[in-house]
Amino acid sequence: MNDQAEEKLRVEPLTPSHDRSGFESGVEPLDRYFRVQAGQDARKNMAAPFVLVLLDGTIAGYYTLSSTSVQLGELPEQTVRKLPRYPLMPATLLGRLAVDRRQQRKGHGRFLLANALYRAAQSEIASFAVIVNAKDDNARRFYERESFLPFPDQPMKLFRPMADIKQLFK
Repeated sequence: MNDQAEEKLRVEPLTPSHDRSGFESGVEPLDRYFRVQAGQDARKNMAAPFVLVLLDGTIAGYYTLSSTSVQLGELPEQTVRKLPRYPLMPATLLGRLAVDRRQQRKGHGRFLLANALYRAAQSEIASFAVIVNAKDDNARRFYERESFLPFPDQPMKLFRPMADIKQLFK
């Protein structure tokens, strides 16, 4: 994506004024969530949905962030060695990320992920990592290409340490 294209993109919190009715990523659970549940989750503080809005007001994609925790024993040993021995580690959940099928293959997924990681890194809420639950092998490979590491016993659950994320934005 070139600099001129990025200037035309903006990511903002989901509001009732955003038209979600035509959004179609090709993954029905993600589409249904966005059209039906995302607004309710935002109002109830269950998740913070953010939308990628094009110049014409079209929603090109979205993601959600929320807080979560991870049991220390779920993490790889090399990660555990660097952490205090609390039973639960605070983390940020990148719960959903989807791009409208008409906007796919334009770099919007990476753009949304970078925006989500930036927001997570800027938060004043403690979080040792960003966690994702990949919906399928394509999603898993996407996150692995972006330096996410799989949980040892859950290959579809991945994380990227916050210390690593913060280095991206220095």
